[in-house]
This record gives sequence, C-alpha cells and structure tokens, in this order.
Amino acid sequence: MHSGLLGGPSQLELEDGRHLRLLSAMEVLEARREAQWLARDGLERALCSNACLLARAVLRNGRPEFRDGSQVLKQMTAEEIGALAGRWSGFNAQVNPGLNATDEQIDELKNVWSTPGKSGCTGACCDPFQPCPRKIASER
Repeated sequence: MHSGLLGGPSQLELEDGRHLRLLSAMEVLEARREAQWLARDGLERALCSNACLLARAVLRNGRPEFRDGSQVLKQMTAEEIGALAGRWSGFNAQVNPGLNATDEQIDELKNVWSTPGKSGCTGACCDPFQPCPRKIASER
C-alpha cells in the first residue's frame, strides 16, 4: 500500500472502526469508468462517482466493505455517500496536496524528496521510485 507524497498515512480511521484508504491513479480511473456505466445521465454522475470511489476506498477489518459502486448505492443514502466521499477527498488532499499545495507543503515536499546531505551521496543507492530519507535539520 502506498503513502501520500508527504510520506503521510495511507489510511484514515473512521469513528465506526472502518478505514478510508488512499487510491492509486488506476483505481480512481476504474471508479470513474464504473460510474460512467452506472450513471444514466449527467445528473447521476457525481453520486455514482462517489459511490464507486467509496467501494474501493472503504475498508472494514482490512478488507473492502463493498464489492462495487452499485452495492454502495444500495446500502447508503445519498447524504451518507456525499459525506463519506467528502472525508476521503479531504484526507487525500491533506496527504497528496497536488496543485493546490501551500508554500509550507511545497517546502515539506522539497525536504521529503531531496537527496540526503551526506558527502558522496548522489541518491544512486535509493530506490528511484521512493523518496530519499529525510534530511536531518542539522544537515541542511
């Protein structure tokens, strides 16, 4: 399971014991495609998109609680779907700030993704798809 850009948590625990997890780009695309299939017109698209996203993001005891977006639509009210999708969106934005990042978040990203300040370290020893270890404040 992946974490966010800032190395934050990959899951958010909810009050009822369930968890919301971050989704990969592919999972988001799959949710959108499923929602297009479920929605009969543009007015239904947002609700179906949120339901399909939640089908992938909501876990209970470490396992998906719903098999698909259709099951979410059958078991939850529109208001519940909207509220829970809003919680997921807020969590995702906090962990993966994207284009709306504040200056503080950008500075944090620079620290997370920078090469450690040790002599001779070029980052070659690190996995190219993972951030280098954080710099210690005294090394900056």
